Order: sequence, then C-alpha cells, then structure tokens
Amino acid sequence: MALDRKELIKLLNEDLSREYQAIISYVNYSQVLKGAAYMQIAKELESHAKEELDHALKIAKQIDYLGGMPSVTPVPVKTSDKAEQMLKFDLENERVTIANYRTRLKQAEQLHEYALSETIREILVQEQDHLIDLATALGIDPPDAGEA
Repeated sequence: MALDRKELIKLLNEDLSREYQAIISYVNYSQVLKGAAYMQIAKELESHAKEELDHALKIAKQIDYLGGMPSVTPVPVKTSDKAEQMLKFDLENERVTIANYRTRLKQAEQLHEYALSETIREILVQEQDHLIDLATALGIDPPDAGEA
C-alpha cells in the first residue's frame, strides 16, 4: 500500500500514543523507584517525562497540520514493584520508539514533509539519549533500535 497523508496520520497517532505511554511511565517510575542506587536515575526519569511531553506536543502539532485529529489514548503502561524491571520496560519502550521514528523519518521525506522529518530528527536525538541513560542505569550497552 502506498503511503499517503491519511496513513501517515494513522502512524503518527500510534507514535503519539507511545509518547503518552512514556510520559505516564516516567512519571510513575520516577516516583516509585526506591533506594540510594536509584535516586539519580529517578531524577533523570522526571526529566525524561518533561521531554516526552514536549515530543507529544510536537507530534500532535504535526498531526493537526496534516489534517488529522491527535490521539488521546496511551499505549498501556507496564508496572512492576522491581526497579530493574521498570527500567527494562522503559528501555524496550525507547527502543521501539526509536525504531518507529526512524521509519517515520523516511516516510515523511517520501511525502516531502520536510518540517515533519526535521521535527522527528530532533525527537530522535532525545529518544536516543533516553535509551543510553536507561542502558547505563542497567549497566548494559544500549541496544540497537533498528527500524520498525
């Protein structure tokens, strides 16, 4: 199926729902992480929540520009009472988000939506930083996000 504006709006709304998921998970996890080992990462997660809100606003603006209605439904948020598990959930969410935005970047350029592609590039920089922060907190190398 050839990509058109209508399909791009649908895909961007899926991205927006993942941004909502990220906001909720970062707000929740930043407040429930316990222990000295997690104090610094909890502060970092608060910062991530604010950046994810900025991403959501940017994506919603692009959806509106393209003639669509921004989604209001988040992807379900996974929770755990184990700090490491919460960080792993966030790491996987960031990996999926990066993979999807890499694909969305190509799709935006295919439709000559260069402002959208620049917006996505800016978001990708921060999403990659989030991925690195989470991998570092877990003591692992950042996973290759690939493309969706």
